[in-house]
Amino acid sequence: VDITSPEALRMSVLCVCDAVTFGPLCSGNSDNSRRQSDSRGQGHYGARRGDRVHKGLDIMCTDGSTVYAPFDVTLHGNVIVYTDPAKAAINQGINLRGEGLCFKLFYVRPDKTSGSVRKGQRIGTMLPMQSVYPGITSHVHVQMCDKSDPTPYF
Repeated sequence: VDITSPEALRMSVLCVCDAVTFGPLCSGNSDNSRRQSDSRGQGHYGARRGDRVHKGLDIMCTDGSTVYAPFDVTLHGNVIVYTDPAKAAINQGINLRGEGLCFKLFYVRPDKTSGSVRKGQRIGTMLPMQSVYPGITSHVHVQMCDKSDPTPYF
C-alpha cells in the first residue's frame, strides 16, 4: 500500500479524529451538549455571524460552572477574545495543547495559564455570558488554533 496515496492519507486523518474525543468540558454537561439555535444565532461550526462565519463549536455551560480539561493538556497562556470594552466581563480564555491538538477555550476564567493539567481536572470557571448577551445559551466556545472544524472531536 502506498502510504502517500490520497486514500491512505484520508484514512490516516480519519483514524486521528476517531482516536481523540473531548471529555466533559463543563460541570452539568457531561455529554458536551452543543448550543443549538437561540435568539442570538447558532453554535455550530460555520454558522453565519452577520458578514462572518463562526470558526468554533459552542458547548453549553452555565455561567459560573467549573470548566474541566477534556484530556491531559498543557496550558499555553490566556486568550483575549474581544477588543470591545463592553464585553470585558467575558473577555478571557485559554490556549491548550494535548492529544496532538492545539485549541482555545473562550469565555473561561482560567485558574492558571501555564503548566500541565490531567483529564477531568478543573482548569477554570465559565464567565457570566448572560451579563453581555442576555438570552443566549451560555457556552464555552471551542476553537482549533488553525480555525479548522472541532466538531469531529466531539
